[in-house]
Amino acid sequence: MSTFVLPDLGEGLQEAELVAWHVGEGDHVVADQPLVSVETEKAVVEVPSPQDGKIARLCVQPGERVKVGGPLVEFEEGPRTDTGTIVGELAPAPPLTAPPPAPQPPATRAAPAVRALAQRLGVDLSEVAASGPGDAVTSADVERAARAQTEANPVEPLAGVRRAMAVNMARSHAEIVPATVSDEADIAAWTPQSDITIRLIRAVAAGCAASPGLNAWYDGRTMERRLLKQIDLGLAVDTEDGLFVPVLRNIAERDAADLRRGIEAMKTDVRARKVPVAELRGQTITLSNFGMFAGRFAALVIVPPQVAILGAGRIAEWPVVVDGKLAAHRILPLSLTFDHRAVTGGEAARFLKAAIEDLEKPQ
Repeated sequence: MSTFVLPDLGEGLQEAELVAWHVGEGDHVVADQPLVSVETEKAVVEVPSPQDGKIARLCVQPGERVKVGGPLVEFEEGPRTDTGTIVGELAPAPPLTAPPPAPQPPATRAAPAVRALAQRLGVDLSEVAASGPGDAVTSADVERAARAQTEANPVEPLAGVRRAMAVNMARSHAEIVPATVSDEADIAAWTPQSDITIRLIRAVAAGCAASPGLNAWYDGRTMERRLLKQIDLGLAVDTEDGLFVPVLRNIAERDAADLRRGIEAMKTDVRARKVPVAELRGQTITLSNFGMFAGRFAALVIVPPQVAILGAGRIAEWPVVVDGKLAAHRILPLSLTFDHRAVTGGEAARFLKAAIEDLEKPQ
């Protein structure tokens, strides 16, 4: 009997959610045959079989989460344990030290009849606001809490994309020192055929050329900054499942037609939840065109090790003065959030100035 465990898929996550099995117990499989699909940070990934053999037992059911190194499937033949060497053998976990016991909260005061009522209604007395004498919980308190539970939507554990978003946002909040500078681009000179996304991508490339310090990675632990020559743009894509940020590679060296083909392929992959893992990694700067929904300016969130994200707000006509006369021009609001540990205000301002100059060109 051999056991195959969830390998490290190279995303830095500690667990994944099992989406679907492609084999069943009793099936014969060959090496590299897809065994199972798991949902990682932003994509559904197929995990192949490490060997030939007969499936004896499936250890995880669809919808369950499994940690890296946790058992996925048992084979009838083979070595005793496969440690997931598809990617790399897992190092043994360090021994855990038992934490000190947590202080116990004061006991909830309630009469036996009230406790019986709470048990019958499925109410946790420790979470009920007490209104009785001496802070005792009354029957009315329990009934009120039960009504609130019934009226509220059920608890929904975060999973997949939303879970990963929560992890990334918490990491950003803990690490980044954000600052935001905002301005507007007058795009009245644009032709009706102008591709807004392509123009924004081109503006990011112009900003990075003028201020290379925003196309960079920063390591707060070592206080080291790495300027990057190639601009690999993270393009935020909103879906019902959460936010995807696939990567559009080497944007400064690609023409508009090639970029548009890349964007359409990216959208197709996101809709099918088949974005290759490699295409969700390595962003050097991010673009968020939130204005296609609503909003003018925003304080955006940077995901480390990146140091900057450009946001485009809702385009609208605004009054401007041209040659002493009032006119209505289409205005594109821009918000540039940067990590002030690694980027100066001057660098950010130069980036935004160059981006606006590029956007205000007719073509």
